Amino acid sequence: MATIETPFVSNDEAIAFLKLPTTATIHFNLSPEALVEQALQNGEGQLADTGALAVDTGEFTGRSPQDRFIVYDEKTADSVWWSDINIPFDARKFDKLHQKMLKFLAGKKVYVRQASACAHPDFQLNLTVVNTWAWHNLFCYNMFLRPTATELQHFQSEFTIINIPEFEADPKTDGTRSKNFAILDMTRNIILIGGTGYAGEMKKGVFSVLNYKLPHERGTLSMHCSANVGKDGDTALFFGLSGTGKTTLSADPTRALIGDDEHGWAGDTVFNFEGGCYAKVVNLTREKEPDIFDAIKTGTIVENTRFFPGTHTIDYTDISVTQNTRTAYPIDYIANIMRPSRGEAPQNIFFLATDSFGVLPPIAKLTTNQAMYHFISGYTAKIAGTEMGVKEPQATFSNCFGAAFLPLHPTRYARLLGQKILEHDVNVWLINTGWTGGGYGVGSRMNLAYTRAMIAAALGGELESVEYVAHPVFGVMMPTSCPNVPSELLNPRDTWADPQAYDLAARKLADMFRHNFSKYAEFSHSDIAKGGPIG
Repeated sequence: MATIETPFVSNDEAIAFLKLPTTATIHFNLSPEALVEQALQNGEGQLADTGALAVDTGEFTGRSPQDRFIVYDEKTADSVWWSDINIPFDARKFDKLHQKMLKFLAGKKVYVRQASACAHPDFQLNLTVVNTWAWHNLFCYNMFLRPTATELQHFQSEFTIINIPEFEADPKTDGTRSKNFAILDMTRNIILIGGTGYAGEMKKGVFSVLNYKLPHERGTLSMHCSANVGKDGDTALFFGLSGTGKTTLSADPTRALIGDDEHGWAGDTVFNFEGGCYAKVVNLTREKEPDIFDAIKTGTIVENTRFFPGTHTIDYTDISVTQNTRTAYPIDYIANIMRPSRGEAPQNIFFLATDSFGVLPPIAKLTTNQAMYHFISGYTAKIAGTEMGVKEPQATFSNCFGAAFLPLHPTRYARLLGQKILEHDVNVWLINTGWTGGGYGVGSRMNLAYTRAMIAAALGGELESVEYVAHPVFGVMMPTSCPNVPSELLNPRDTWADPQAYDLAARKLADMFRHNFSKYAEFSHSDIAKGGPIG
């Protein structure tokens, strides 16, 4: 019988369920304090002067999308959108790899945790997580929902994650592409992760599972967005790719945070999938992100950062390991949150785009068709940098603002969103947090204070009675006035010194949208296509 250490109850049934080796030493549902102590004893990290645990993820400092697979079987064959994102994996090879990983745990320290996803009792998914690194188990404590001691006594696991960073696959015999892998089995309800120390693979593995199960099996929309609630109970959703301001703009002292990354929308309720936050910390300061800065304390994990020399003070400007430095902490570390992490159906939805071409208006209202089109497009434009002398921005499209985590065809999510917008009469806004007066290198970055003012005006209903004009290329409706925002900023063409140059840039961006949408046009109803550019 395996050795079990638990602050709650003996769990022989769980050991039998997981089929763990009898020679493993199993630490079951350890407290955060005990996990930090274990991590320090194991040499997995160091304490920062704030009390946070500073760790390294090793060779992999981010997800590895090409090494993420979904088991191809009778259940998934016709439901998963097989692509370069959803790569099929042989079910028999999965079984063999699963057994190899279990045998690998013989004689090892193993950390087992029971947790949940979805802060809605009707959709809750109970998880059992198996780790060989103590800080990975702490990550799961922070990021997933934490059952009470009473709930644990009646806990019935529905999905299992086995994560062994030091276990490396043999591609020739195991069927993987390389030594590292993350494989989702929707029939056996197991996620296998190996060869990588990046903890985000667990978080996004569960997100991918929910993105399959909720829309496909429950007709519930899963979303890669942040969400908050105003004092009057009005919910707002913020969609956006990395760097567009999703976290910054949803962090509002006048509104309570539901969650910063993953949510579901069922009926008239929006609910957080998670129990924590996984935020970027590059160049973090208290002035810019006070909530995140102050959350980095005892129990918090900080990944791939470095200390100032001779100290244990984190230097958030140090990107010598990676620019993807992150922190993971329980959502309770944020003061202004919803308890529980749920809100009513949204009254406003914001699509955030950092448009480095300087084409999109700073704020525009979308029809339902346009909302579905821009949702399936998931657009932003990043600065290319100076490599090989190229400085022109690069358009980036990620369908539904989360392409890497969507097992179903993007149109499934877009149509669900459209249905809910119509059902609840939701206002949908396109926000450009990028450039104005010209593209990158010519224009200037959108003033954050103006962006906040536009969002506040939309949330407060102050844009309901103003006049609108249609954008000549994209067809979205632009307000001609907005409180606390210069009117001349609202029509992007008026901010360019050369209006003809703007017209060329707008048509060029519209062509990029059309080219991207051509991948989905065959599967899209005409109502989605109608939301595209008109000029």
